[in-house]
Amino acid sequence: MDNKEIANIFKALSDERRIKILNLLQDGELCACNLLERLDMVQSGLSYHMKILVESNLVVCRNEGKWSHYSLNMEGKESVKKILDSLFINNNTEIKCNCKK
Repeated sequence: MDNKEIANIFKALSDERRIKILNLLQDGELCACNLLERLDMVQSGLSYHMKILVESNLVVCRNEGKWSHYSLNMEGKESVKKILDSLFINNNTEIKCNCKK
């Protein structure tokens, strides 16, 4: 995974409305109409946030007729765990400072 993909995941996780959407999806798949009922936003706002969540691979979208149905992507969850693990590896290697004191 490259730095741009990692940044997209953190962008998706950096907005409280998107966190709320992820929390709502914990109980299972929801139609966009159900999400709109539970969130204080208009359809265009929901579309914007869902686009970011889908592009970050945290949410998957399934279209049925004119409605979109969203659910959590377990592969995205595993990616987030791997990213965090890799960012916080402690190899106990001392790095010497090259600046003059």
